[in-house]
Amino acid sequence: MADLKSLEHPTLKVPYEVLNKKFRAGQKTVDREVSHVQNSITELEKSLFRTPVQVDQICSLIGATVEKLQTMKRKVEEAISDELDAAQNCKRRVEHLKLGAVGIIPTTESSITYSLWKKTRVERYLVEHLLRAGHYNTAQKMVEQNPELTELTNLDIFLVARNVELTLAQQQTQAALAWIHDHKSKLRKIKSTLEFHLRQQEFVELIRSDRRMDAVRHARRYLTNMDDVPWEELQHALALLAFPSDTQLSPYKELLATSRWNALIEEFRQDYFRLYQLAPLSVLAVALQAGLSAMKTPQCYRPMEQRNAECPVCQEPLNKLAERLPHAHCSQSRLICRLSGLPLNEHNLPMMLPNGRVYGEQVLCAVEPYYQIPISNRQALRTMALSNNGMVTCPRTKEVFAVKDAEKVYVM
Repeated sequence: MADLKSLEHPTLKVPYEVLNKKFRAGQKTVDREVSHVQNSITELEKSLFRTPVQVDQICSLIGATVEKLQTMKRKVEEAISDELDAAQNCKRRVEHLKLGAVGIIPTTESSITYSLWKKTRVERYLVEHLLRAGHYNTAQKMVEQNPELTELTNLDIFLVARNVELTLAQQQTQAALAWIHDHKSKLRKIKSTLEFHLRQQEFVELIRSDRRMDAVRHARRYLTNMDDVPWEELQHALALLAFPSDTQLSPYKELLATSRWNALIEEFRQDYFRLYQLAPLSVLAVALQAGLSAMKTPQCYRPMEQRNAECPVCQEPLNKLAERLPHAHCSQSRLICRLSGLPLNEHNLPMMLPNGRVYGEQVLCAVEPYYQIPISNRQALRTMALSNNGMVTCPRTKEVFAVKDAEKVYVM
């Protein structure tokens, strides 16, 4: 249940934000249409009290009022339909998360359901990660293979973001500015500077095209009238008027670089995440980092021959991914036999061979044939050749020693 609460926040937050947006848009639409109908009724009432009464005008006003009522009815139905779709999406995701909570109870039926649910969850995480990374086509193909993911992922809102990103990649700002206009109030709350940087880039493109008077008019119309303008950036942009478009001086050279469009795409993406209260990292990245950190120990970065073959962090490429992550926090150390994976304790004393390698006593003293070894220990002993005369072979160095030469290890 803890991982549901910590990892599944975006799963419910995004459809809730979509529902909230559609509700507010529907409310504005209804208020606007009601206002139009009221104005038409008021005009009709005024015409009825005029003398002489003009029948043709009243018939025309009645027809206009009926038409506006029909328009209001149609738009209200559309708004309600959109809200119901968004609410149904929220309900579907809640039901999906409930399956995960029920699957924690260890029953036969719930275990099967829980296994399927975990598979779907991994696919959801992969789709979300691909969408965040900009691999939209791959994400769409995964959703096509499993239609259930359509309602469980945020594919629709990311496709809207893709359209804006494509236009920015083509060095066009119209789609991004239209998106900003639709979300102006929320972008203001999160103190977004995307609009300023888009207008600044339009100014830079005019300078690049040597249309300096148009650039001046553009700056007067857009750049100087914004709230909370980054004045230092504005000053650098306006100073471009005094420099040629091929200047090599910083920061003007950087302002004229075409790579700024990539920076705009990244800034738009980050604002998009903040708008829907999405974390900077995908849930897949968070879960992967948490898992790697929980298993990471200093042993994972020793020479390859000293690493644990069964430890995921010891293997590439996970070893490289976990390089900057913190080590696992362990308040009480536990010793594990490298060969069998069993705990080293009073029932399985640690024994050191003459070459300095330490293994569990149960492994070293197991001199019976392989088929007589308990099934629980067979997997661990497959890599070790057991001798018949009390001789053991070190699985790491392949050296052969007598069991009597092994010494007990005491941990203080």
